[in-house]
Amino acid sequence: MGVPAVDSPVTLRGRGQEKAALEQALDMARAGSSAVLVLRGEAGIGKTALLGYAASRADGFRTAVVAGVESEMELPFASLQQLCAPHLGRLEGLPGPQRDALSVAFGLREGEAPNQFLVGLAVLSLLAGAAEDRPLACLVDDAQWLDDGSRQVLAFVARRLLAEPVALIFALRDSAHARELAGLPEMLVVGMREPEARALLASAVRVPFDPLVRERIVAEARGNPMALLQLPRALDPAELAGGFGFPGKGPVVGSIETALRQRFHTLPDESRRLLTTGAAEPTGDADLLWRAAGLQGIPGDAAAAAEATGLVKFGAGVRFQHPLVRSAVYRTTSAPERRAAHKALAEATDPHHDPDRRAWHRAHAAARPDEDVAFELERSACRAEGRGGAAAAAAFLRRAAELTPDPSRRVTRALAAAQAAIDAGGGDQAHNMLAVAETGPLDDLQSARSERLRARLVFSEVRGGDAPRLLLAAAHRLEPLDAALARDTLLEAAGAAIFAGQLNEGPGLREVAEAARAGPPPSTPPRMVDVLLDSFASLTIDGYATGVEALRRSLNVVLQQQRSSAADADGRWLWLAFRVTPEALAPELWDDEAWDELAAGAVAAARGTGALAVLPMALSYQACLNVHTGRFDTAAALIDEGTAISEAIGGAPMMYSELVLGAWRGRESEALDVIEKTIEEVRARGEGRVLSLAEYATAVLYNGLGRYEDALAAATRACRFEDLGFFGWALAELIEAGARSGQPEAAVSALARLSERTRACGTEWALGTEACSRALLSDDRAAEALYQEAIERLERCRVTVHLARARLLYGEWLRRRNRRHDSRTQLRSAYETFSRVGAEGFAERARRELLATGETARKRTFGTDSELTGQEAQIAGLAREGLTNAEIAAELFISSRTVEWHLGNVFAKLGLSSRRQLRSALPPPNQRHGWQNQQVAT
Repeated sequence: MGVPAVDSPVTLRGRGQEKAALEQALDMARAGSSAVLVLRGEAGIGKTALLGYAASRADGFRTAVVAGVESEMELPFASLQQLCAPHLGRLEGLPGPQRDALSVAFGLREGEAPNQFLVGLAVLSLLAGAAEDRPLACLVDDAQWLDDGSRQVLAFVARRLLAEPVALIFALRDSAHARELAGLPEMLVVGMREPEARALLASAVRVPFDPLVRERIVAEARGNPMALLQLPRALDPAELAGGFGFPGKGPVVGSIETALRQRFHTLPDESRRLLTTGAAEPTGDADLLWRAAGLQGIPGDAAAAAEATGLVKFGAGVRFQHPLVRSAVYRTTSAPERRAAHKALAEATDPHHDPDRRAWHRAHAAARPDEDVAFELERSACRAEGRGGAAAAAAFLRRAAELTPDPSRRVTRALAAAQAAIDAGGGDQAHNMLAVAETGPLDDLQSARSERLRARLVFSEVRGGDAPRLLLAAAHRLEPLDAALARDTLLEAAGAAIFAGQLNEGPGLREVAEAARAGPPPSTPPRMVDVLLDSFASLTIDGYATGVEALRRSLNVVLQQQRSSAADADGRWLWLAFRVTPEALAPELWDDEAWDELAAGAVAAARGTGALAVLPMALSYQACLNVHTGRFDTAAALIDEGTAISEAIGGAPMMYSELVLGAWRGRESEALDVIEKTIEEVRARGEGRVLSLAEYATAVLYNGLGRYEDALAAATRACRFEDLGFFGWALAELIEAGARSGQPEAAVSALARLSERTRACGTEWALGTEACSRALLSDDRAAEALYQEAIERLERCRVTVHLARARLLYGEWLRRRNRRHDSRTQLRSAYETFSRVGAEGFAERARRELLATGETARKRTFGTDSELTGQEAQIAGLAREGLTNAEIAAELFISSRTVEWHLGNVFAKLGLSSRRQLRSALPPPNQRHGWQNQQVAT
């Protein structure tokens, strides 16, 4: 029998820093600004009590509270729906696409899988609307147990709250299980100090006990309030008097659960069964609990003994004293008792209103394989996937496979579960399901599909290494069984080989290309996958001059598919499965117009389908084009958005465009920090292609700074492997560095390789780059004509920084021939362009050359207070084009109030008083790149 304990709530002791942080968050929301805070600490450390303190201090607030539940982690948007439930009356006031997406996500209506960004924006709009007349406090406990969809959306919202009177406060045990919340403002909640721990223990225990035992409890609890309150309750007075029988030095969580289980087992049988049913029903729905209790013959007075322990409270809802109580009750109950509770809950759940939760309870109630239950789970998996819950679909399919009595059906469902788990990023689950599938019996096609899934799993986990070899082997096995799937797998192998680049440990593009040539023919008519695969095979085997035509045809097919109003799952799948493959096409062909269209379409497709895994890549792809076109501000905004999305979904940031942008900006310390960090990260992930890109960026940086020997060393490293998409750019850097550092032999060799590519492509960008590079190695008569040709060609395309660079090189050449007047024209133009777009290294190089001609060129100051941020520039540009705040918010996945706040900053910086003035203050869209730098005084 445990010692008597105080039944009334215990006062929150100490915690001065934590309470101050919570007060600050609430004060910010009261003042009209958003606040986000993550409380992180071990189980029982006091996070729930701190959330309770925040709720008690939220005077005048609307308060929404939700707690993640471990057994509900695989039901999509379950926790999010509970958080938003009080505000669903505002659902009809949302824009149509947002309303529809959220309704489908919450299962309020049928529909296609919703755009997850629209779901996030709908929740942001819903919460912002709820906070219009009163500030809103959203308190999220046990965030590590939120379902994936809810956690991703709430992380998305947290990163976009800015000018809304909303305080969003999370509590979680371990950030490793909630990666989406990483990077948000965080406070580590640690144990109480010893004086406060002693006072808390004294308040919880009514009988005297040995001081040595008291000190032992305080020491072993390590300041954990839950341990201090619960451990003594498991001991009788005799044990407290001498310390005999005190639990050993196990983990605090384990000790707490041991104490809670002991209290649970003192209850009568009916009360234990009632608590077990409550622990198995995570929503806290009292009506559902009592219906399930009635089906089990549990009397209504069973609640009294349970409440007397302080473990639970029954009312309009069912609330356990602490989330740990729920898990302790559930885990201490025998398997037959848990199954009985789930069986009753399944029978008590409305099959029309909540079929998925009913199926889930039926699955937990099943003691042996049951085809009816497995079939119902399989149907629920389809609905879960339709609601945007890939992880939920994987969970339903996994349990369906486990409950399938027929071995052949079990294989089919296990393979489907493995595929869903790979799509959801669940590597361990995918491995487990493949192991189930491979227990057989597998037919030849199923065995080959299993091998392909294992290869895809390797690629998803290590991004290179052995993935090309494994995918190629899987393709060979599939050839006689499923020709289309074999060619799909070959294109996956090509993508893996491109991705692995110089770190590839197995077959490269050539081996994949030869397999494609020798393998099954393309479909009739050819699919987009077939056209892409054949173009890469031609480029690799037939050489650049021949293969470039096939590559151009495949680019046209991708563009046509993108333009078509019937851009279906095939097009979306292409970007999902082969992120590198379509991305390399336009840069490899030096086609800036196609790149612009392809990048815009990729971003639109990713936004429109809610493809979280693809959108950061598409934004990075678009950002890289904006670097070349001199729109550094837009590129930075796209990079920031992609990084925020990657963080929100727990993905690795796409640093590729950041490398190129940093190099062109020319801030040496900042650029090298990004380059070094990227090299370290991509080596660990096996992304060899990015190593070459990092070396290319280093060459650009040093050429801009005039450190040509360093640039030559970096460019030489970048050109050791012919990575698709930017190898030609690296050759151009090598030529300039070699010519300027007195090592023309390296430059001459690089020029021959560059010319093969640029002449085969034949675009203005390609031929202009070749002419400029050739001029660096030519005699005076030929050089001038080549520089002029380069400028004329580059003027006809949109690659602004390359045009400015050609003018810089021509101006430098003219000055060295003592043609000062002519050189000033070119150098002045180059200097003004580089200064305007923010290419500080090249701008300073041009300024020094101008000074050498005798012209005064004051050094410009970059980054003054009058300069707009990347997002401010985006919003200002969209407002100039006539978009409303709501339309801008939908475009950028922020709230209308945040748009209004940013526009206020824009007006203040530009000295404007209305939106109408934006038209005269900003240039037209096609002239906007880098426009704000024009305001900087010289």
